[in-house]
Amino acid sequence: MFTLIFFCYCAVMIIGSGLLAIIMRNPVHSLLSVLVLFFHMAGLYLMLNAEFLAAVQIIVYAGAILVLYLFVMFLVNIREELKMDRFVQSAWLSRIISIGIGFSLIAILPAFVLGEKGHWPLEAIQKATNTKALGQELYSTYILPFEIAGLILLIAVVGGLVLAKRNSSTTIEKS
Repeated sequence: MFTLIFFCYCAVMIIGSGLLAIIMRNPVHSLLSVLVLFFHMAGLYLMLNAEFLAAVQIIVYAGAILVLYLFVMFLVNIREELKMDRFVQSAWLSRIISIGIGFSLIAILPAFVLGEKGHWPLEAIQKATNTKALGQELYSTYILPFEIAGLILLIAVVGGLVLAKRNSSTTIEKS
């Protein structure tokens, strides 16, 4: 009974804080809402006995990624961004577009097919621990996608540094 109540609480908080992150106009408030979302996702991982994923969720996402977002907010002039016009001028048109996207996602949902079952039986995972099983699967079977994801993240970090360097050099030249 407790697990059902805890799951419902985390699910409602994840959906609510995700919506607040999108709705709020102030980027700092959106960032705090995403922080709440990450902590509740870690709670769901703990409920699923995935302690390693919960720790990674807190350390990597709630720690490192949100700090990166915070640095990006410092680089961007927030006052100018808040004064910018909306992408879609009419609020009703944007609501209709959102509802249309939602219905199309719901229509696609029956086509979703679960992937193949893992090679690890429950007894082997309990014997080797979740972290060891995850590490062996990640660094053996899925090493190529793991390396590609790392390369994409490296390119994104280098691109962010180049953009930040270009903005700082142009502001120095103007003054």
